[in-house]
Formats: sequence, C-alpha cells, structure tokens
Amino acid sequence: MALDAVVGEIKAKGEKEAADIRAAGMAEKERILVDAKSEADAIKIAAEADAERQTEFILRQEEAAAHLVAKRAQLNAEKDVLDKVYAGILTAIEALPGEVHQKTVRELCKKSAKELGEGVFYCCERDKAAVEDALSSLKTLSKFSLAGTIDISGGIIAESADGAFQLDYSYPTYVNEVWETGLKDASEILFG
Repeated sequence: MALDAVVGEIKAKGEKEAADIRAAGMAEKERILVDAKSEADAIKIAAEADAERQTEFILRQEEAAAHLVAKRAQLNAEKDVLDKVYAGILTAIEALPGEVHQKTVRELCKKSAKELGEGVFYCCERDKAAVEDALSSLKTLSKFSLAGTIDISGGIIAESADGAFQLDYSYPTYVNEVWETGLKDASEILFG
C-alpha cells in the first residue's frame, strides 16, 4: 500500500507539473500571440502610412502634370491667337489704299538714299510703279535704280551700289520689329 501512495503521489506530482507546463505554455502562447498582434499592427500602421505618403506623392505629381498640360494648352491657344493677330496685321497693311503704299514707298526710298548714297531698290510687284515714280521725280534718288521685284508684302529693300550693305524696309520687317517690342504689352492686353 505504501507503494500505491508513492505512485499516487508521483502521479499527482507529475500531473501538477504537466498542468504547470501546460499553463506556462499557454501563457507563453498568449504572450507570443499578443507580441505578434502588436508587431502586425505596427507593420499595418507603417504600411498604411507609407501607402498614404505614396498616394499623396502620386497625387501631387499627377496634379502638377495636369497643371503643366493645362498651361501648355493655354500657351498654345495664346500663341494661336497671337499668330492670327500677326497675320491680320499683315493683311490689314496689304489692304491699305494704293496712295498709302505709294507715299510709304516714296518715303522709304528717300530714307534709303540718305543712308546709302547710291544703290538699287527691290520691291513687290504692287509697289513697282511707286518706286519708279519716286526714282523719276526725286533728285536725291538719281544714283539709284530699280533692280527688280521680290516676294515681299510691301515696302522696299535697298542695297548699296557695291552690294556690301542692305537695308530691309519691307513691311514684314517693320511689323516684326514692332511685334517684338510690343509683344509683352500685347500679351498682357489680350491675356492679362
């Protein structure tokens, strides 16, 4: 009987140790699960924050790209308007009455003669008669002649006798000069 008591005592002690080990294992399992959940939550929060940062970055990039596309479209539209205005200016100048062209060509011939002394003139077909009239009626143009017609919308191109100098008094050149100096003001008026 004493042996049964010893076996019972050992068995009870073994069961108690097994229960303690199981309880410790369960406690360790719970601690590991709590740590794992805490670590998973931290990873999830970090991943969400990173995703939010990346989303904001992508949205800023897309917004900037959209602004750039819109600005480019606006500038292209403004350039188209300015090109139409420029073409309209040339058309309006070409449509001026013949007397205006004749007077202008005469003054440009006189101005060229003062600067070059002698040489030749080139003009468009429409202004040929005006240049010939100026050559025949103005003494200051006695050392000039009409070399021929060229493809310009109006005005003259004068060349020195030796061909070393050329004065471009064509309408497009004048318009370009005015256009370049007044482009900023014109843009502000039209688009400001």
